[in-house]
Amino acid sequence: MNTFRFLRDNARWLSAGVLLTFLSSFGQTFFISIFAGEIREVFNLSHGAWGGIYSLGTTASAIVMVWAGGLTDIFRVRALGAIVLAMLALACIAMALNPVWWLLPIVIFALRFAGQGMSNHIAVVAMARWFIAARGKALSVAKLGFSLGEAVLPILFVALMLVMDWHLLWLIAAAIALLGAPALLLLLRRERTPQSLGQSDQSLGMEARQWTRNQTFRHWLFWFMFPALLGPAAFNTAFFFLQVHIAEVKSMTHVELVAMFPFYTAVSIGAMVLSGWALDKIGTARLIPFMQLPLVVAFVLFAVAQDSWGMLAGFLFLGLNTGMNSTLPSAFWAEFYGTRHIGSIKAMAAAVMVLGSAIGPGICGVAIDLGVGIEAQFLWIALFFVASTALIFVGINRAKWLLPRAP
Repeated sequence: MNTFRFLRDNARWLSAGVLLTFLSSFGQTFFISIFAGEIREVFNLSHGAWGGIYSLGTTASAIVMVWAGGLTDIFRVRALGAIVLAMLALACIAMALNPVWWLLPIVIFALRFAGQGMSNHIAVVAMARWFIAARGKALSVAKLGFSLGEAVLPILFVALMLVMDWHLLWLIAAAIALLGAPALLLLLRRERTPQSLGQSDQSLGMEARQWTRNQTFRHWLFWFMFPALLGPAAFNTAFFFLQVHIAEVKSMTHVELVAMFPFYTAVSIGAMVLSGWALDKIGTARLIPFMQLPLVVAFVLFAVAQDSWGMLAGFLFLGLNTGMNSTLPSAFWAEFYGTRHIGSIKAMAAAVMVLGSAIGPGICGVAIDLGVGIEAQFLWIALFFVASTALIFVGINRAKWLLPRAP
């Protein structure tokens, strides 16, 4: 099926995925961290205190995700997605109107759960389930919404903060999220649903089985992949969470740093499209072991960069990983563990990633308070990704022989 025909025939469902991933931006770190300086100033918080609050709310969302993510195996995307977008809008309103610091963990929980957690989870599970032969292509298209948000929203809202109060900007975000609910219902008036899928539409995993979440959790490959799930979520999140501090360390203005985000997003889109095409052609097993190598280079460059060009080079490699990370892990769960219980399995994986996004800002924020510079931290992070890459190579090379053979 050529790309134009694929997009035309599936525009309704692909657009729903794009919408959900775009609106997930309001619960993503790259968006919330835009307001980090204002939040810390208003509530008189140190880097460590703000990082701790962020980690607490995000950890709570990871715990709830383990249960709530499985709802995608039961309910239609149109119904579940609309409810989640309404919750996201309420969370944005709460951030705008919150008067006290001790409510921040609850507000962060709501933003992270409805935005980063469920909005994104619903989209990728739908793509992995609805599309089999073109799974990589569908995931790539759906993730364009996230890329669009990452490219446009930071620089737009940073610019708007120069002329508008930051509380009002959160109310604007709430209005956009709320408008997404009826748009989703309109797109999915005719929906492919979990209940309507026949056995022929479900792909088998290792040992020609349909793995449950509990079986996946107990399987050795899950634990070989665990650092690879945790690491990017933890340290990419920490990077964007600390963007104001990083700009200060690198003697850049905040606007100069976020001006690099569109370049980073363009690279990630290119890597996402290419990785989606490649996994449909040659499979996840051959690609995923190389997924985190660009992160090693990226964080070394961020550590040693002395000017804007060095930071831009770091964003190049960060974008390469972000693009691959948008398609390969979601396809991995479907390819290695089957699609019958993909919602529950992906929810468990998403919970690990959300947990990582809770740990990263907390660790890095406390380390800064203890006097460990962010540039020194970047070198340790690069070493972590060297180790996680080695584990992926070992695990995948052992597990790929268990995959069902094509007839």
